[in-house]
Amino acid sequence: MSGPVFTGAVVGLVVGVLLTAALVLAWRLARGTRELGSDSERATFSTLHLASRAAKHLRDGLEGDDVGRAARHLRTLLGCEALAVVTADGVVALDGPTALRAEAQRVGARTIETGRRQVYAGAEPSSGVPEAVGAPVLAGGVVAGAVVAFATRVRPPLVRATGEVAQWCSAQLELGELEASRTALAQAELRALRAQISPHFIYNSLGAIASFISTDPERARDLVLDFADFTRYSFRGRGDFTTLADELGSIHSYVELERARFGDRLTVTLQIAPESLSTVIPFLSVQPLVENAVRHGLEPREGGGRIVISARDEGTQTEITVEDDGVGMSPETLRTLLATGSRATNVGLRNVDTRVRQLYGDQHALEIETNEGAGTLVRMRVPKSQPQHETEVSRP
Repeated sequence: MSGPVFTGAVVGLVVGVLLTAALVLAWRLARGTRELGSDSERATFSTLHLASRAAKHLRDGLEGDDVGRAARHLRTLLGCEALAVVTADGVVALDGPTALRAEAQRVGARTIETGRRQVYAGAEPSSGVPEAVGAPVLAGGVVAGAVVAFATRVRPPLVRATGEVAQWCSAQLELGELEASRTALAQAELRALRAQISPHFIYNSLGAIASFISTDPERARDLVLDFADFTRYSFRGRGDFTTLADELGSIHSYVELERARFGDRLTVTLQIAPESLSTVIPFLSVQPLVENAVRHGLEPREGGGRIVISARDEGTQTEITVEDDGVGMSPETLRTLLATGSRATNVGLRNVDTRVRQLYGDQHALEIETNEGAGTLVRMRVPKSQPQHETEVSRP
């Protein structure tokens, strides 16, 4: 695991523990003040609650539209008179009197320049400008901005607390960058899958269509429509998620095109529980498994073979399997394929495995059962409830 990903994972674990603690304390508070009666317990709950509310407004970076809301929660957290978040470009998100904006920009610029905490006294006692402390916010080891806290008198506890808040903000930026990196990587993997639609497949499909033009014009017309549906779905411009029903529609088009070439040597059976059709899945996650079964399982066999596509509810998950009775591969070859990605073949299998790990965690890695001459079964499990992805579903 690379350094940034490892750091993001550790930070994510820490944040998860803190949020869990906040939930536990919230539950205890709901049961009554007798169980959450000490000052330290109430202070802990308040701190975690404010940090949780501020976190979501920092994930888009210090220049995001919601940084001003984060500043409001951080000001309450520190108990200071005003608080500003200043970017490296001098942009100020201020929660407090607008008259302090220029001072916040000045203190922030100096803090960013030095990369160290800075404490400043007010310009003049009669000016009404309070004292300030600035602490740098880092992102990827580079100073990305500063947190500036104002108080009538800056004392050591506020200096230390502002430094801790700045470090916490740095962690949120790291998490935001990690999430952006994961999204970019998933999109790159999706582009790779689209590029996997080989010229060989296109050539074979068009050749099969041409062969029916004279002998069976109606079949040729249907195959042209299948080809159009398949390519339109595969190359659609938006939506990283889809429903199992839509993916199966694309698989139907793909199978019809392959049947035009294989004839009776290719049999595909669906065993789909109706309630699983609405399951949200990563776009192009099942279709590559079917294509892999055809290309690397059945095509090498002279007699073709059979593919069974199944989907059923399994508790909080939907289990999807693609099984073929093709040539299979040795377990050693499979381990090498998934671990190193050294082979040019089976790229779809490896790609889907990588994507589901990135999206749902290693516990959702593809489960593959295979052996030479014994066919291959690929099992994929996805959560039935994905509210964060349901809004991203785009129909072809």
